[in-house]
Amino acid sequence: MSVNRSLITPTSNPLLEQALRKKLERRAETTGGLGELEPLAVRLGLIQNTLKPRFRTPQIAIFAADHGLAVEGLEIDGRQSTALLSQQLLSSQLPLAVFARIQGLELSVVDCGVAESVTPHARLLARKIAHGTRNARVTSAMSIDQAHAAIRAGMEIADSLVGNAVICAGIGVGAHESAALVLSRLSGLNLSDLLIQGPDMEESRLAHLLAVLQGAQARHRDVVDPVEVMAAFGGFEMAMMVGVMLVAGSKRHLIVVDGMPACAALMVASRIAPAVTDYCVYCRSHSHRGLDHALSLFHASALLELGMESTDGTGSTLAWPLVRSAAALLTEVAEGEEPGPTQPAPISTPASATAPAPAVARTATAPDAGRATAVAGSEPDLPRTPDLADAPLLADSVEPVSRT
Repeated sequence: MSVNRSLITPTSNPLLEQALRKKLERRAETTGGLGELEPLAVRLGLIQNTLKPRFRTPQIAIFAADHGLAVEGLEIDGRQSTALLSQQLLSSQLPLAVFARIQGLELSVVDCGVAESVTPHARLLARKIAHGTRNARVTSAMSIDQAHAAIRAGMEIADSLVGNAVICAGIGVGAHESAALVLSRLSGLNLSDLLIQGPDMEESRLAHLLAVLQGAQARHRDVVDPVEVMAAFGGFEMAMMVGVMLVAGSKRHLIVVDGMPACAALMVASRIAPAVTDYCVYCRSHSHRGLDHALSLFHASALLELGMESTDGTGSTLAWPLVRSAAALLTEVAEGEEPGPTQPAPISTPASATAPAPAVARTATAPDAGRATAVAGSEPDLPRTPDLADAPLLADSVEPVSRT
């Protein structure tokens, strides 16, 4: 199987979408319109292929890794190390961990490639590929084998997570800059647009970041394949999120994308399986202007805009009640009638018709379109979950993932 073979079925189902919208119209007759909550509810129904979407055991996974580019002085002095940030998440010393707990989200921190050791913890998943990536300005951040090993590790994580919703966010020194390099190369967006934090950003800092990152771009000017681009510029946290997103999409699970590293991972995943974006909603935890441009690549906006400057993933914990409320709008609000079906009624056909209506072929689409159709009045075949035995097909030869 080629790495570019689509693993994910698009969510488009015109019959189901029509039924979902009519259901919401009936709600509006008595409750009034609920604005942006209604298209979100339709999206959730299409993702789960049902008129009554429900969530079970939602997960939030924070992927942590260090980046070799950090030696170029990318971070502001005084910024916490990735290992310390991970430890604070695990010990509930950060708002993200507290918000996740009170929202009923199962929190895991994944050590994908933290430079230092992280103290073992019940919620820590040790999947370290290496102690940080290499400096992309000098050489590839990771080898192709390491990139594929990290994707496989992410697929294993997604396959083991219970529940049908996963929040993805990446943290680490140099993670934002690494993500900017990947997004710029794969989308053609100007690097400066992804690096400008806001109007108050010092020109000297922007100039330094551009000098470092443009040097990395020049070093790998001929790299265009999405996985090779990620290997050249990206991080282990990004590669693992790619694997998680591919498996989550194949299972028709909701994917919540929070922050630049997660956007970069989604860009790579969408080049492998374009329909993966059908399963995504977007959140933000800080007001970095570069994130506006990253979200625009998916024609998306964040569920909440709170003006925060916090750890990636925090915004998704605060937006989660909106997601639950959108699902409850279809599932829990009583209509004064017997509980209805989870699938729309089939389209009626003339009595003389003896053959079923032909199915409309599903087609993979671009990330911003991502829609296809299914057999009218029937539940489409769910895509096969990638068997972990298929994982080596992502790379002909990959070293085992380090579990230390």
